[in-house]
Amino acid sequence: MQFYLFPLLQTPEFMQKDFDKWNIEKKIVNSKIVNTELFFYSREIWWCSVGLNVGVETDGKHDNFERPMLIVKKFNADMVWALPLTTQGNNNNKYYYKLNHEEIKSWVVLSQLKTISTKRFLRKVGSISELDFKEVILRLQKFLKIENPLAGAFSEAEATNT
Repeated sequence: MQFYLFPLLQTPEFMQKDFDKWNIEKKIVNSKIVNTELFFYSREIWWCSVGLNVGVETDGKHDNFERPMLIVKKFNADMVWALPLTTQGNNNNKYYYKLNHEEIKSWVVLSQLKTISTKRFLRKVGSISELDFKEVILRLQKFLKIENPLAGAFSEAEATNT
């Protein structure tokens, strides 16, 4: 297998990311102690320090590298599944779902489900409607359903690395 690495110099200047700045912020986020008295639930939107990510993964903005995230599932006080929100959505894209949240046009990016630490939580924005949340969950379930997990594999042993 061949990998092609492109030097940073070939990346247009406006596309370069300040990973060093995010690394400093990430150390601060990581050092936070999870507030066990912090209550949060599925359907809520929180601003979270999501950082700078690779390629087309959704980045955070501003000094805290923050982005609004919809809590999809709470596992415990430390960890949730969350979906990023964006104002640059597309109604014709099956990987985006438009929300009707407080007069702000925003879309849930369904293709970027993430497991995140609650240390990343900054502040609560609000909640989405039960109807919108139900639709988000139905669409996620559809994406997560794997019809034929061995499709394209040479053998079951190869597909499962046994």
